[in-house]
Amino acid sequence: MVEDKQYSTLNLGPVHPATHGIFQNILTMDGEKIVDSEQTVGYIHRAFEKIAERRPFYQITTLTDRLNYCSSPINNFGWHMTVEKLLGVKVPKRAEYIRVIMMELARISDHLICNSILGVDTGAYSGFLYVMQEREKIYEIYEEVCGARLTTNMGRIGGMERDLSPTAIAKIRDLVFNSFPKVWAEFETLFNRNKIFRDRIQNVGAISSARAMEYGFTGPNLRATGVDYDVRVIEPYSSYEDFDFEIPIGHKGDTFDRFMVRNGEVWESLKIIQQAIENLPEGPYYADEDHYYLPPKKEVYSSMEALIYHFKIVMGEIDAPVGEVYHAVEGGNGELGFYLISDGGRTPFRLHFRRPSFIYYQAYPEMCKGLTISDAVVIMSSLNVIAGELDA
Repeated sequence: MVEDKQYSTLNLGPVHPATHGIFQNILTMDGEKIVDSEQTVGYIHRAFEKIAERRPFYQITTLTDRLNYCSSPINNFGWHMTVEKLLGVKVPKRAEYIRVIMMELARISDHLICNSILGVDTGAYSGFLYVMQEREKIYEIYEEVCGARLTTNMGRIGGMERDLSPTAIAKIRDLVFNSFPKVWAEFETLFNRNKIFRDRIQNVGAISSARAMEYGFTGPNLRATGVDYDVRVIEPYSSYEDFDFEIPIGHKGDTFDRFMVRNGEVWESLKIIQQAIENLPEGPYYADEDHYYLPPKKEVYSSMEALIYHFKIVMGEIDAPVGEVYHAVEGGNGELGFYLISDGGRTPFRLHFRRPSFIYYQAYPEMCKGLTISDAVVIMSSLNVIAGELDA
């Protein structure tokens, strides 16, 4: 900044419709140009990591799905896989495939929200209205599977809480084979070659692959720079190695590339779900682990042993082994990691969430420098900063 020049200060957030959450950017402005930006986070800091150190492993599930609430099943299953790694629990193939279906539905829902809201932020509201109907169908599938819509809690340590019902399978099939592909193709027709939309977001908020990796970018925001890093491929989990899918990448790392990468990932998620539902294995949907998996409710009502285990698991009365594990999944925004240290007690000794939004949001001032407020809005929208994931 020039020392003797007069600048103005402008608050973008925390209460602003374009921030899509409660966080603040204090902008230093030279007329319409952004000279500098300083982020303020912590407005919804809920101390999840410290709360987790006082909760049994089971009760932490309800914390994880409130991180990135746009794709909560991915958070839940990521946490369950972390505990399963600590315990050495082997999950049946059917449960892994059901998890993949639910995680990819969550990824579609997450990208659908991000890209349609980017359209809204550039003045194009129609695409948002079209795809919200499809998100509602995904939420109806969640309801059929577990009874909840946003924060789902459908999984368990050791597998799933229940098997997929014939109704759930029918709803999934209808979505991925019939209704959604047509709607998403129409969405792309509205935006991909729209001159007004492209002029607003091309060459805006670009970041190089080298700089993105220095910041610790992962997920669509890193892949938009041309780096094909995807946790599902690099370190497969939940049988992802069984599925055939591509990793969409960009070239410039700008807002348009981030938009296009997410569009491409939606098509790949559809392919994965189609393969999983066509090849869904037979067998149990939970591991045979009396100490960690809640017994079926019918048995609890009729068997003393099942009632005892139900009580001990719910109340967190079973000690975990001593260990230190890290497990990561490919979240909607990138590598969502769980670093767990157990001292052999009934709660984590230490638990840290690797939250993608918190990591890549650090680059936001650099990406906005020299641009205008309208550019800052679409950059933030394309990064998909989720406030719940920003503040753990």
